[in-house]
Amino acid sequence: MNIVCLDLEGVLVPEIWIEFSKVSGIDELKKTTRDEPDYDKLMKWRIEVLKEHDLGINEIKDVISKIEPLDGAKDFLDKLRDTVQTVIISDTFEEFASPLMKKLGMPTIFCNSLVVDDSGMITDYKMRVQKSKITTVKALWDMGYDTICSGDSYNDLEMIKASKAGFLFRTTDKIKADNPDLKAFESYDDLFDAIKNSL
Repeated sequence: MNIVCLDLEGVLVPEIWIEFSKVSGIDELKKTTRDEPDYDKLMKWRIEVLKEHDLGINEIKDVISKIEPLDGAKDFLDKLRDTVQTVIISDTFEEFASPLMKKLGMPTIFCNSLVVDDSGMITDYKMRVQKSKITTVKALWDMGYDTICSGDSYNDLEMIKASKAGFLFRTTDKIKADNPDLKAFESYDDLFDAIKNSL
């Protein structure tokens, strides 16, 4: 049995932190897992930046409420889900992902959660499991599934490389150059065809 595992940000929806950096005017928050492979380091730094600017969950949710899926993403996901079981595995947070899942037709998502104090400030985050993407993929193997994975960032590479088939999607030139063995696609049609041919 096959199951497709997709990253969320950069693949189906815009990068939430980049969108928030545009609205807030804080250029530092444009840094994502495409730039920083160490997720814990990145998140702790983001939390400090938010604290410095006195910004919390409500300001971020306000921006997220205006974010739409990438052009063609919902049609791609609908077509894919009609073809094969599909889940989203993301290092984002339930608090961020919930409104976006509604816009994508409520696909299944495995993600993390935030620790928010009474004033709405983000004080920490909780990983669902450590190394959540590869850990989830391995759990799916234990359940009898072969995985086909796609993502765009450093934190997707392990699950992509470990799977029956794996593809980069709209990634950076550096990640492509560092991983010449991985097929990289720019269009949903090409990614869909690659996944379908791997079933």
